[in-house]
Amino acid sequence: MSHTNPQLDPVTSQSVNTDITPQEKIKGLHTILEKAKAGMLTTRSTDGRLHSRAMVPCDRKEPTQVNLYFIANNASHKFDEIENDSNVNVAFYDESTTSWASFTGTAKISQEKALIYKFWNYSLASYFGDLKDGKHDGSKDDPRVSIIEVVPEEIRYWVSTSSSIARAAEVAYGAVTGHAKAPGEFRVITSGEIQLVAGLNSK
Repeated sequence: MSHTNPQLDPVTSQSVNTDITPQEKIKGLHTILEKAKAGMLTTRSTDGRLHSRAMVPCDRKEPTQVNLYFIANNASHKFDEIENDSNVNVAFYDESTTSWASFTGTAKISQEKALIYKFWNYSLASYFGDLKDGKHDGSKDDPRVSIIEVVPEEIRYWVSTSSSIARAAEVAYGAVTGHAKAPGEFRVITSGEIQLVAGLNSK
């Protein structure tokens, strides 16, 4: 049974914006990612439990990039969970604006050197440490260094269109009058739009 009822959820109904191009959607998405910095990567364990941890995605290399790339230690539990179930979610939240973004997709693990070199920066070494064994030295050639690529199937996000003062005023007005008011826009980057962008980036 579906619980979705636009008439009973006027805030969401008002906030949905479908009159916007894929490029504009991606630009708005990138604004949220730049401010939020870290995202919560959620994976599923073999017993079905969901585990989340904060991770900072690598810098984007393309203006229309929607795939997320994380450099991580392959000795950690999240790699076992991804190998067991590649379905993941990554969520970002910008506290200053209340804007958020949620990526639903699949995760791929890679140790391709070209990809690691593309996204590596020396500050990442501190997350690995030098074990002084001549092999696990925290460099980009350390065998623990891997890429987690999240390939989104759908991206949903909320972008605030009001200042914090305006949002507070709108909430107060709604409480007094009973009229719901959406202080932002809800946008969806569909699987078709993601595939279109992926085709443009591959050219």
